[in-house]
Amino acid sequence: MSTKLVAQSRTASGSAAARRMRAEGHIPAVVYGQGMDPLAVSVERRDLRLALSGAAGANTVLALEVGGKTYNAVVKELQRHPIKRTVSHIDFLTVNMNEMLTVHVPLRLEGEAKAVAAEGGLVDPSVDSIEVSCTPGNIPDEFVIDITDMQPHDIIRLADVPMPKGVTATGDPDMPVVTILITAGAVAASGEGEAAAEGGDAAAE
Repeated sequence: MSTKLVAQSRTASGSAAARRMRAEGHIPAVVYGQGMDPLAVSVERRDLRLALSGAAGANTVLALEVGGKTYNAVVKELQRHPIKRTVSHIDFLTVNMNEMLTVHVPLRLEGEAKAVAAEGGLVDPSVDSIEVSCTPGNIPDEFVIDITDMQPHDIIRLADVPMPKGVTATGDPDMPVVTILITAGAVAASGEGEAAAEGGDAAAE
């Protein structure tokens, strides 16, 4: 099901017009897609925040209304202010609900890898999202990986991440997704322990 978002057509262009729009709570945007001329529009900042506040976040499929016409669309790119990090411009891509598209889906780790922590290690996500190919209606909200049973030398690769029906990962199946980092302190402590053990063996001899 699509989430409704109303956009207003805009004719003003240029940086001065864009600054004025942002000051008034509007975000300049462009709607583009196959078989159509790009549309210059703007959306209310508050409305955009609400539309993307669901579990799917920036991958939400939108019913974008422009001048009485509705487009199925997704956010292709959010440009942000380099300091404030507020959204300064949006590219909307129209989509066919029956055709495949490529999107990045967030990755989230859950659980506590006690065996790793006991060895002074840290669980490190190698990526923060996974690129997949699927139809707009099948876009996962997120991928969740349970790290509870991970061991100090484990690696979770892309091929190990279960994909929902109709969703295909586009990357190298051998790409590390989650790895284990052993801290320098833990390595040093381990070395000292081994040295002490060797010294004890020598003394015993």
